[in-house]
Amino acid sequence: MQFTREGTTLKRWICAGSLALALAGISASARADGDWNAVLARASGETVYWNAWGGDERTNAFIAWVGDQVRDRYGVDLKQVKLTDTGEAVARVVAEKSAHRDADGSVDLIWINGPNFLSMKAKGLLYGPFAQNLPNARYVDTTAKPSNVTDFTVPVEGYESPWRLAQFVFIVDSAKVAPPPRSLAALTDWIKAHPGRFTHPDPKDFMGASFLKQALIDLAPDKARLLEPADDANFAAETAPLWAWCDAVYPSFWRKGQQFPANEPALIQLIDDGEVDFAMAFDPAEAAAAVEAGRLPATVRVTTFADGTIGNTSFVAIPYNSPHKDAAMVVADFLLDPATQAHAQDIRALGAMTVLDLNKLAPEQKALFADLPTAPALPTSADLAKVLLEPHPSRMTRISEEWRERYAQ
Repeated sequence: MQFTREGTTLKRWICAGSLALALAGISASARADGDWNAVLARASGETVYWNAWGGDERTNAFIAWVGDQVRDRYGVDLKQVKLTDTGEAVARVVAEKSAHRDADGSVDLIWINGPNFLSMKAKGLLYGPFAQNLPNARYVDTTAKPSNVTDFTVPVEGYESPWRLAQFVFIVDSAKVAPPPRSLAALTDWIKAHPGRFTHPDPKDFMGASFLKQALIDLAPDKARLLEPADDANFAAETAPLWAWCDAVYPSFWRKGQQFPANEPALIQLIDDGEVDFAMAFDPAEAAAAVEAGRLPATVRVTTFADGTIGNTSFVAIPYNSPHKDAAMVVADFLLDPATQAHAQDIRALGAMTVLDLNKLAPEQKALFADLPTAPALPTSADLAKVLLEPHPSRMTRISEEWRERYAQ
C-alpha cells in the first residue's frame, strides 16, 4: 500500500534534504530573539536525558530523529531513557529531592501528562514556568485544543510544553461491522447482538482504563463532576452506572468477560487473528500504521462516537533539578517547530496529531501539513468528531482499583 494524497503519490518530504531546508528556514525566525540566542549558546555541547515511554517503536524512531536534528543544528546531544512507566522517572526525581540532589539530577526532560504531571507539579518538582518563553510556542493552539493548556483538568501554567495530541478511537473491521456504532448505546446493542466479538484491555493498562473513562463520560448523570477530584462521598454514586453497564455487557464480551487482553498491542493482535472485530487506540494513526506493517487487515477503519471521545496532549516537562535546562528547552522548542510537527504528523514517521493552530502558520508552513499523505485507515480531523476533556486524574486511579476489586480473576 502507498500512502497517497488525493490519489497522487506523495512527492514532497521523501527527500530528507527538502525537510532539512524547511526546518532550517522556519527555525531561523525562532532564533531572532536575543534571549533565545543566549539559551542556544548555553545549550550547545550539553546532553539532554529525555525520559520517555519506550514501548512504541515509531515513537522511539521519532525521538532518535529529533536527536539527530538537534545535534546537527544546535550541538545538543539527546539521549532517550526508555521507560516502561513514566512513574519510574517521577520516582527518581522524588528520590533525588529527598537526597538533596537539587542541581545535578539525572532527568533533564520527561514525556509526561495526567497524574504524573499533577504529582510533580504538586510536589514542586518541575522547573518553570518556561513553556511560554519558547519561540515556537506562539504557534500552539490554545483555543480549539484545550488539552494544550489544561492537562487532565490541571492548568499547565507553563510547567510543561505540548508536543503531540492523542484522541481515543475505535479500530473497526469494516468488513464485519458496517456501519460502526457511533454511541455507547449503539455499541452496547452491537455487543449483545454479536457475543464474543468485543473486549477492552485490562484497566491496569492505560488503554483499558481509558475505555472505562470514555464509557463513564457517556453514562454519568453529571459529566461536569468528572472534571473535579474524586471523593469518597460521591465516587460510588458517580461510578454506579459504569459498573451496572459492565455487569450487563460483560457476559457478551470475548471469553464472556472472564479474561481481558493485557494491553493495546494484545487487543490489536486479537483483531488481526479474527477473534474480535474492534480494537481501540489513543493514536488515530495506529490503524493505518498497523495495516502498512501487516499487523491489521486492510479492511480496518477508525471511528469515534458522534458526540466525541476523550483526548489529551502529550507534554514534555523539565525537572527542577535538571543540570541541562537550556538544552532541554531547545529540544522542547524544536518539538514545536511547524516543520517538526508536520514530520511528526506524517504517517510514515509517527502519525501524531499536531498541537499547533494551522491558522497561525505562514502559507509555506501550512503547505507542509496539506501535502501529508493519507491512507484508507487514516482518519481526517472531520472523521474524529470533537475532543472531550479527560476526567480528573484521581478518577483514573480510583476506577482502575475499583474495577480490579469487582472483575479481576
